Amino acid sequence: MDYSIAFPHLHIYFDHVGKSVEIFGIEIAYYGIIIAVGLVAALIFLSYEAKRLQEDVGLYLDYAMFVVVFGFIAARIYYVACSWDLYKNDLLSIFNFRAGGIGVYGGLIGAFITALIFTRVKKMSFFKSADIAVLCMLIAQIFGRWGNFFNREAFGEYTDSLFAMRLPLDAVRYSDVTEQMWAHSADGYIQVTPTFLYESLWNLGLLAVLLLYRKHKKYNGQIMLLYFLGYGIGRFWIESLRTDQLLIPYIGLPISMVVAALTAAVSLTVLIILRVKKKKNLDTGTVVC
Repeated sequence: MDYSIAFPHLHIYFDHVGKSVEIFGIEIAYYGIIIAVGLVAALIFLSYEAKRLQEDVGLYLDYAMFVVVFGFIAARIYYVACSWDLYKNDLLSIFNFRAGGIGVYGGLIGAFITALIFTRVKKMSFFKSADIAVLCMLIAQIFGRWGNFFNREAFGEYTDSLFAMRLPLDAVRYSDVTEQMWAHSADGYIQVTPTFLYESLWNLGLLAVLLLYRKHKKYNGQIMLLYFLGYGIGRFWIESLRTDQLLIPYIGLPISMVVAALTAAVSLTVLIILRVKKKKNLDTGTVVC
């Protein structure tokens, strides 16, 4: 099999990019390694941010572990539910995590619910902790998307743009190859849109904006709302480029695009309502604690 990946217009060529590495006789997927690195980076930032805000670091690390575990389970459930035809005849394959298959929005929903329960039990401020959690989430997502690079998946339609990525046909799922890609294929290669790169860079930019703004936030929960707004806008655009979209049964609309649009719309609405309410309170001289 051809293991090359290239960005011809950038003159970047990788002759051999494997999907896994063998350590002490155990084959470990690069995707798993990258997710682990992202989680470690997120936990390091969480510890730093908790100290900066003079919060209990141990409590926040416990918070993170619960959110990660149940968020991952929810992400898997979300993917399986949206791809039921792949699992309905082999239910045991649902537990084959090595084969991949998780949905980011499922993870976000699971993490959100877990955070609500944990903060209520531990008598923490949900919105204050959420402002920290979404920054950690972004860090993990920035790293995590590069797993798609090694797996040669989650790419977009044919393109000849500056960032066009060239992949060997025998290294990708044929179901992800469109007619346009086939029409422009040459010598066993296709050229695609690297949506994993776009999302990683989008998240990096969003993280930079939120880090700069977090010291100027007006209320707890504002960073969380800005994250959902920014991520929703980016995900809607990037998802529209992908060729492996999960579709709503009988309707045919991409699930992630619908969820992204709703997430961004709800977040923007809440941000506007809170801004108007705050301005009204200031105009009337009302003191809000």
